[in-house]
Amino acid sequence: MIVAVDGPAASGKGTIARAIARAHGLPHLDTGLLYRAVGLGVLRAGGDPTDEAAALAACRFADAALGEGELKSEAAGKAASLVSAHPAVRAALLERQRTFARQPGGAVLDGRDIGTVIAPQADAKLFVTASPDARADRRWRELAAMGLAVARDHVLADIRARDARDSGRATAPLRMADDARLLDTSAMGIEEAIAAALALVADAGLQAANDRTS
Repeated sequence: MIVAVDGPAASGKGTIARAIARAHGLPHLDTGLLYRAVGLGVLRAGGDPTDEAAALAACRFADAALGEGELKSEAAGKAASLVSAHPAVRAALLERQRTFARQPGGAVLDGRDIGTVIAPQADAKLFVTASPDARADRRWRELAAMGLAVARDHVLADIRARDARDSGRATAPLRMADDARLLDTSAMGIEEAIAAALALVADAGLQAANDRTS
């Protein structure tokens, strides 16, 4: 079973995707970490994330780099949003993601173009979203827990800017797949959102199975 979980930044899609993976015993890939690794690589090399050549050069990183704690930093997140707009970068990381999705037994992937580009054949597709204010609150609390003092207004402005970049880019923009199930987590706690997501995945999986046997 392949499960695609898409959505904007701080919508809860990563937490939900990990919970789905645990529930079904499937491997999980946060594809956003790939772009964060590229963005961080550019910054460490003293480059500009808006420079496509510099971003493409940073695409050659080992899988071990995905475990670095610095990938969760605000700087890495902003750089990720910038490098992800480059068509050459998306093309360079495309097969890496598709290979993960195609592994025996299936997988759970979360990102912004999983159901539309990476795994359009996924058995279950979720589009997880929340209001910009709700997402800013979550991200601000996450940063505070990491000991990072960032103004909430700054976090909200960054969320809105990333939404605009992700939705407006020419290559693989953030959008809900036509056959995806929508899950708005604005007013949901973590456990409630996970339960709702698992129910949607179960329903989508059942429908996919029925479609294959009909």
